[in-house]
Amino acid sequence: MKLFKKEKEVSELLTKFLDEVEKCLKKTEKTINSYINGTLKEAKHLARDVREIETETDVLKYTIRDKLYSGAYLPLIREDIYKLVESIDKVANAAEACSDFFLNQRPAIPDDLKSQFTTVGQEAMSVITPLKKAVACFLKKKCSIEDVRQYAQEVGWVETDVDRSEWDLTKAIFISSLDFSHKIHLKHCLDKIVEVSDRAEDAADQLELAALKSMA
Repeated sequence: MKLFKKEKEVSELLTKFLDEVEKCLKKTEKTINSYINGTLKEAKHLARDVREIETETDVLKYTIRDKLYSGAYLPLIREDIYKLVESIDKVANAAEACSDFFLNQRPAIPDDLKSQFTTVGQEAMSVITPLKKAVACFLKKKCSIEDVRQYAQEVGWVETDVDRSEWDLTKAIFISSLDFSHKIHLKHCLDKIVEVSDRAEDAADQLELAALKSMA
């Protein structure tokens, strides 16, 4: 009975953790949009919010870790649950790094590339929606392994869309008449954005592993 109580506590903390990660990505998207639209003051405030939210995700991560150390979940999957939490936290870390990049390095985005940068930002940050659904499905224990896999695959589909947009924007950057150093800076900026969806795909893979072990 005590084991199930601890599992429930971890489940509730994980749900709250995911809510904070979702907030982090949505604020990051707003930060990118504000920066691209030239509202720098608003972007600064939003970037500060991103850092505060990411700090909260770290606090929740360590709280979940302590619960796991105290005996929540069976030993077979306890490590996988924590690896899942760490992998989701890396999504929030990537979002914070992306937000900080815009405000610290101030990339000069040409007008004819702004819409593509905005699109990539929207696509990359939207990955949290299927990832959150997948983890929620796993936590409820009412979903089959196939249900969890289906949601996890949706994360991969979003990441594929991001890859396609990244390819198009990379080409647009390097065939432009910009100085080479400017091109490199813009590509580095793009890398920071797509890192978010890359880390989300890693988290989805970790989720599938945890689900397989828990439902074995």
